[in-house]
Amino acid sequence: MGGASQQDTRRKLPKMDKVLSWPEVASLRSLTSHVGLKQAVRNVLDQLRSSLAANPATELTPISISHLVRNQIRIAETPSLRRVINGSGVVVHTNLGRSPLAQAAEAALRDTAWGYSNLEFDLERGERGERYAHVENLICELTGAEAALVVNNNAAAVMLALSSLAAGQDVIVSRGELVEIGGSFRIPDVMRQSSAGLIEVGTTNRTHPRDYIGAITEQTALLLKVHTSNFAVVGFTAEVNTETMVRIGQEVGIPTMVDAGSGCLIDLARFGICGEATVQQHLQAGADIVTFSGDKLLGGPQAGLIAGRRDLVEKMKRHQLLRALRIDKLTLAALEATLRLYRDERVALTEIPTLRMLTMPPDALASQARRMLRRLRALLPHQFTLALQDGFSSPGGGSYPLLQLPSRLIEVTVDGLPPNRLEELLRNTTPPVVGRLQKDRFLLDVRTLHDNEIPLLAAALCQALELSL
Repeated sequence: MGGASQQDTRRKLPKMDKVLSWPEVASLRSLTSHVGLKQAVRNVLDQLRSSLAANPATELTPISISHLVRNQIRIAETPSLRRVINGSGVVVHTNLGRSPLAQAAEAALRDTAWGYSNLEFDLERGERGERYAHVENLICELTGAEAALVVNNNAAAVMLALSSLAAGQDVIVSRGELVEIGGSFRIPDVMRQSSAGLIEVGTTNRTHPRDYIGAITEQTALLLKVHTSNFAVVGFTAEVNTETMVRIGQEVGIPTMVDAGSGCLIDLARFGICGEATVQQHLQAGADIVTFSGDKLLGGPQAGLIAGRRDLVEKMKRHQLLRALRIDKLTLAALEATLRLYRDERVALTEIPTLRMLTMPPDALASQARRMLRRLRALLPHQFTLALQDGFSSPGGGSYPLLQLPSRLIEVTVDGLPPNRLEELLRNTTPPVVGRLQKDRFLLDVRTLHDNEIPLLAAALCQALELSL
């Protein structure tokens, strides 16, 4: 475009003051602040400037521009972090906030958030207390540990433990356990940051007791076993279990630490979910320290839990890094409420959403699928066709990487709307809906849907239809 044409385009575009004076735009002041309205108009004019460069015939009437401004206001006034309906079938979905909280945790959050609390105040003695005391006894009761501590996530728990117990010394780890999980969190990098020296033993697929024994020196401070999280090595493999590692360490007076990753407190093998040792099993095998996540299989808020020997936990409590890693009152409230549910295993399996979704019996899942299908059909217009399909869910969250849970899926078809377009539109509804595309079909997994979400899901599907027109 020549210089004269660019000048014509700039002249054609109205000034901000003029746009703000138009009644069609001024009326939008009720939707936002004065600053918000000006920013919305500025954004629209920037967009139109680009549009005019590509298409000089772009409409610039007060009505057309006011519609664009209204949309900008809607985008700006919509919270960035908001509820999402998870139809993906991934139970502990890292990108969708991992575990949804139990109702007891929600109530505890509300009660703690709306007023003051005894976060660091001992009500019995009337003096300053310790925030970790609210959950330490519960963790010890549930796991059998001597002492416990909580920080803001499991990566922080590992960092604190290594910094407290092995700074300037060596930690022995199997090569097959030098994992990288989401966000490029790598065990070797964490060890380097903690000032602990990494001693790799064994090979990627096979590590034996003799490998650990041969690597122990006077500089060895810790034997570390790491949960392999979101991958599995299969075939010609060998690993050293916790009990054997503990025995090796005890013979030379070196503690054993286990990064248990997802942190399961209930053995789910009876539900066909096998392959994850519980925190209790690691401690019963003699592990001196076990770290694990709060928002994965535990089904609570994001937190890093540390359980083990009292003397080692006390070292961590005295470390200066702890203050930078400590959790806030809301996390503590939700975590305490979640842990209390574990006092009765039947209650935990029923009340904690993550456990309930993972252990749902096939007949209950099939019944839920039929019920949801009937309700959706009654709420949706004729353009929608719904059908049930067999499929699989995933535990997610870096747990049970090879496990697929048989599930029931709702296939959603809309007249004249390709599945990939439907998927895209649903990510922009209120609330957003995340499903999955599979073999050119749009599917919603019943396992991760909840009964109270069906009206919201139907409304989102109708919004998607409107957006497509």
